[in-house]
Amino acid sequence: MYNVFDILKTSAEKWPEQLAVSDVYGTITFGELYAQADILRTQLVDLGVTPGTGVAIIFGNNRYFIISLFAVVGCGAVVMPVSPQLKDKEIINAIDEGAMHFVVSDKSIAHLPYAPLQEYDVLPITINGGRTERALTQKTVDIVDNPAFIRFTSGTTGKSKGVVISHRSVVERVEAANEGLCLNENDRVIWVLPMAYHFVVSIVLYVKYGVGIIVNDVFLADDILRSITTYNGTFLYAAPMHIKLLAAYKEQVQIPSLKKVISTTTSISEEVCRDFKAKYNLPVSQAYGIIEIGLPIINLTKSDEHPEALGYALPAYQVGILSDTFEELPSGEPGKLGIKGPGMFDAYLSPARLREEVLCNGWFLTGDLAFKQPDGLIVLQGREKNMINVSGNKVFPNEVEDVVNNFPGVVQSRAYSKTHKLMGEVVALDIITENGVEVDDEALISYCKQYLANFKVPQFIYRVQEIVMTGSGKVKRSED
Repeated sequence: MYNVFDILKTSAEKWPEQLAVSDVYGTITFGELYAQADILRTQLVDLGVTPGTGVAIIFGNNRYFIISLFAVVGCGAVVMPVSPQLKDKEIINAIDEGAMHFVVSDKSIAHLPYAPLQEYDVLPITINGGRTERALTQKTVDIVDNPAFIRFTSGTTGKSKGVVISHRSVVERVEAANEGLCLNENDRVIWVLPMAYHFVVSIVLYVKYGVGIIVNDVFLADDILRSITTYNGTFLYAAPMHIKLLAAYKEQVQIPSLKKVISTTTSISEEVCRDFKAKYNLPVSQAYGIIEIGLPIINLTKSDEHPEALGYALPAYQVGILSDTFEELPSGEPGKLGIKGPGMFDAYLSPARLREEVLCNGWFLTGDLAFKQPDGLIVLQGREKNMINVSGNKVFPNEVEDVVNNFPGVVQSRAYSKTHKLMGEVVALDIITENGVEVDDEALISYCKQYLANFKVPQFIYRVQEIVMTGSGKVKRSED
């Protein structure tokens, strides 16, 4: 049975002395990366991490995220990355909902309600471990054969879902994505995205194909450009915010090593793409990534003419624009964006639903609206989903509302996305207040910061007289 851990092992055998990662700790080769992951894997097995168990990993953007990711799957366990930007309560909720047995982190987790595990200085840093109350006899995922990853995402109702991806699906989607990206051991990617949200068709793909990962944890144009020139970066996979910052950079900088720039996480404006091309003589290609499938659509050939377009389906995928009855629509007619192809997710975690129960006539419905031009070029029109995308970080409206509704004086709230020139989207908020009660915006924002990660905190607050509800008493969303 295939294990994703073998990807790292094979790369270490092919390129033992080649740079794998450059980060705040220095540089590390593929051989060293594998050796450290294998040591950690052995120690995790000694702690009780075995097939069927779940391990939450809470790491920053560094080599130890990658080491722990491969070490956990090497044990046969399921790994669930958790963003270190989340507040304690958010982390605890994610670990509970993900049915995790263990927690490992590069930061102290002593303040979290988990039984401490014996610490091992198996690496240049100490890996901190914790044990949840979940019995080892209770599998994290019992409806999927050989699960590898869980990641929470948004559905069309805005409710987060645990997406389960098996080892086989990981390999399928990585191979399918690289048919378009065409990366190899001569490439170096400039990394600026949060690893906790981007790791299958990015981190795992780069390791499989011998791509050096240059981690940039400071997202200013100066630092990104310095990384490109210092390490001869060939590939930039970034959010529109990063590309906008680079396009607006005042100094003239030559970056001849950079061959490909791909924008992901949310749509990018045509103006930013034009500005970037004018400054660096490089087109920006949009890419459509989705955790249930991977990277099925990239605009590699029409980015100059149509930078606003998502692009074309990669060779392994079929993309359809569908009617409400899931029939394919003709060119130019907008409809539901549906995708078929390899590497699809295997199940949703809770409530447990296998992929076959979710697909409609074999299509995975993305929740987005789009249309196709006659030559097959796909253009996104808008999202049905309620998820708010803040520079690649996902926000669910109900998370924000649950906090805001507990603030004194707030009767009801509705969170939603608002377009932002730099961030792509930010969180906006409608609130209904109690009669005669003054709610101070700054106090409400400070309150939100106590319970929500910074990117989830509302940037705009509006007083309204009414918030429309559904028949079942829930806040009515745009697609309901």
